[in-house]
Amino acid sequence: VQLQASGGGLVQPGGSLRLSCTTSGFPFSKSAMSWLRQAPGKPLELLSTSYTGDIATYADSVKGRFTISRDDARSTLYLVMNSLKPEDTAVYYCSKGGPNGHRGQGTQVTVSS
Repeated sequence: VQLQASGGGLVQPGGSLRLSCTTSGFPFSKSAMSWLRQAPGKPLELLSTSYTGDIATYADSVKGRFTISRDDARSTLYLVMNSLKPEDTAVYYCSKGGPNGHRGQGTQVTVSS
């Protein structure tokens, strides 16, 4: 099982980013997939989960600003992040399943002016 998040970077408050998570080694199209983040000194936070059948859930902290999507043909998960705030600064991870699932290397997102 391999997962690799990418697309992070430095963005100004109010800006947008799109994260990608490329995967291999498991049946992506049959798997729930999640995005999580961890800010310095804070616990891991579950942001969003994409279930098969186009069902998605979001944490209150990102609802209305972040959108999860998936391309089953490419075994890739996405997270579009709009209206970014400094408190969104964190390392972002994708995981197979929920927050306790297999998690790959994360990507740093820094929101700062």
